Amino acid sequence: MSQLPEQPIEGPVPTSADVARLAGVSRATVSYVLNNNAAVRISDPTRRRVREAATELGYVPHAAARSLRAGHSRMVLLPTGNFPPAPLHHHFLHELESGLRRLDYTVVQYGSLGLDAEDAARAWAELRPVAVIAPGSVPLTPQGIAVLRRSGAKAVFTLGPEPVAGAHALIMDQRQVGGCAVRHLMERGRRRIGVVMPEEPALVLFAEPRLAGARQAAAAGTARIEPLPLHHDEESAAALAARWRTLGLDAVFAYDDLHAMLLMRALQDAGIEVPGETAVVGADDLMLGRLLRPRLSSVRMELDTVQPLADLVDRLVRRPGKEPERHDLLRARAVHRESS
Repeated sequence: MSQLPEQPIEGPVPTSADVARLAGVSRATVSYVLNNNAAVRISDPTRRRVREAATELGYVPHAAARSLRAGHSRMVLLPTGNFPPAPLHHHFLHELESGLRRLDYTVVQYGSLGLDAEDAARAWAELRPVAVIAPGSVPLTPQGIAVLRRSGAKAVFTLGPEPVAGAHALIMDQRQVGGCAVRHLMERGRRRIGVVMPEEPALVLFAEPRLAGARQAAAAGTARIEPLPLHHDEESAAALAARWRTLGLDAVFAYDDLHAMLLMRALQDAGIEVPGETAVVGADDLMLGRLLRPRLSSVRMELDTVQPLADLVDRLVRRPGKEPERHDLLRARAVHRESS
């Protein structure tokens, strides 16, 4: 693994002029090489000489100065929001960040919780990002999009269940998840289906569309849907299980695998047989659910993209001004195991 050279703690900060002198080239050549400017032809030996000189001096380009000269940065801003602790979202963020770094973008996550729509857009614009990808839990309005574009953002994306006028839309339609779970249960003869609604505020953005998808699927198959508020703790699950038979339900879609495992254990403790008396389905397809007995049926979610996410961002940054694009990213399918 490469290491930065040891440098004195005190002393003058090395400049591009110092690198140019040591490498025997112009400052412009240093800028072209260290900014990965492919528009100018520079020989490989010269590129190596510049990089070796920069390493020897401990020189790092000044991002703010570079942005000032270009009128924008190579920064892609990811405002942080209430992402659920789901494998799909971790995979999405990892694929996006690693891909953007490969394309020489700097990815910056920005804490935005508590900001209203206008304040959030102004705070993001101050950083002069070249692109912004805002999750659905962080507000973004057409007015905020206009502020970002005036500040130099070439592409603005929303990541959520619905598009926002003026922005490219990366859609993760959570209705698919609820609909997939309910159709799976109806195929097995279940018609009285509970849908767990987590009471944690961070999950409401995802739980409500999953409930809507469950209701749409149930309406097509004459099933009944019963929303079931549930805190993610043993006391709440035990209280729900204690009154389960009064609800008259024969199945439950438990929002995700974590809630499904919690509720299934409580149902079994209350003497309710799974799946004989009540079928249980989760979502996320966690490995832990496969270790339970009965093994947990689940909805598996995957990214469904025509091109890598980072390449999509790069294309729309390099070719701004087009009509907003919509890309549906989510593919859901039921995985049948013993609990249903």
